[in-house]
Amino acid sequence: MPVWWIGKEGGPWRECKPKGFKAHGDGLVVLLDVVPDRTTAEAMKGFLVGAPRSALPETDKDEFYWADLIGLEVINTAGERLGKVAGLIETGANDVLRVVGDDEAERLLPFVSAVVLAVEKEAGVIRVEWGSDW
Repeated sequence: MPVWWIGKEGGPWRECKPKGFKAHGDGLVVLLDVVPDRTTAEAMKGFLVGAPRSALPETDKDEFYWADLIGLEVINTAGERLGKVAGLIETGANDVLRVVGDDEAERLLPFVSAVVLAVEKEAGVIRVEWGSDW
């Protein structure tokens, strides 16, 4: 992405452009146009990196940005409400929906076609093959 936004949770955010990067351990070291020296970079520890939604590419039919899934109601084939998607977890095999019910019970559902039957973003619902007692 040619333009990034950096900031802390709750703002303010500012626009910047990456000028270069290199692999370092399990991550990347990035040179940003708004960071003139190491002291400024160290002061930015804990900052988030983002991009405006309009800059993101369109998803295919069965692809979703995680942000689109968080907050959706999860309902199983028996019509039981399991809770809302509170977050996702990336694993080596597949992503996992973290679903939290009204009773604060947490369920971890694999985001695979055998479990996730339909994502109805407009309706705010994810339909799943998952028992309420699992």
